[in-house]
Amino acid sequence: MSDEQMTESPKQGHSPLADAQGLLFGTSMCGLGIVILTHLGLVTGQTAGLAVLLSYVTGWSFGLVFFLVNLPFYWLGYTRMGLRFTIKTFLAVAMLSVLSKFLGTQVVFDQLTPWVGAILFGFITGAGLLALFRHGASLGGIGILGLYLQDKTGFRAGWTQLSFDACLFTVAFFVLPGSAFLWSLLGAVVVNLVIAINHRRDWYVAT
Repeated sequence: MSDEQMTESPKQGHSPLADAQGLLFGTSMCGLGIVILTHLGLVTGQTAGLAVLLSYVTGWSFGLVFFLVNLPFYWLGYTRMGLRFTIKTFLAVAMLSVLSKFLGTQVVFDQLTPWVGAILFGFITGAGLLALFRHGASLGGIGILGLYLQDKTGFRAGWTQLSFDACLFTVAFFVLPGSAFLWSLLGAVVVNLVIAINHRRDWYVAT
């Protein structure tokens, strides 16, 4: 996702209750997406993808790894996006860390075709991320780093994210079976298409 997408904000403010349900909905959808992803042994991009890959290699839970890998980015989020964004992002990351583990014990798939699962992951996770963005939060990580580097060096945030994902999927190519790697790419493409098509300022007015 681009820097413009991360920094878009609704035209009107949300109430605390609206923000709370937005964060809960967004993290629940992303948590369900992670359950699908890890059930199929796939990966995705950005910090979540790094956490998934590390969980496969180390055997640690996704939630723990995801929470830990995001810790270095909160100061950058505060300096670039402000306290409100940073608090909401910390809460979103913490909620996803917990919900992904909880949903993993509650949702069990008897049969899930990989290509169907990859597409469903993309749709569900895309919807969750849209909710988080529209309520002034994110899932931290590389997007924040990209915005920081853009401010300091002029290097576009989108290119930072793309470069990170290229490195991540290069490593995944050597870790995952060939078919899982291809389905992972499909899921990542669907996520980004959902965000690119739907996350537009002129389509959204908060009420």
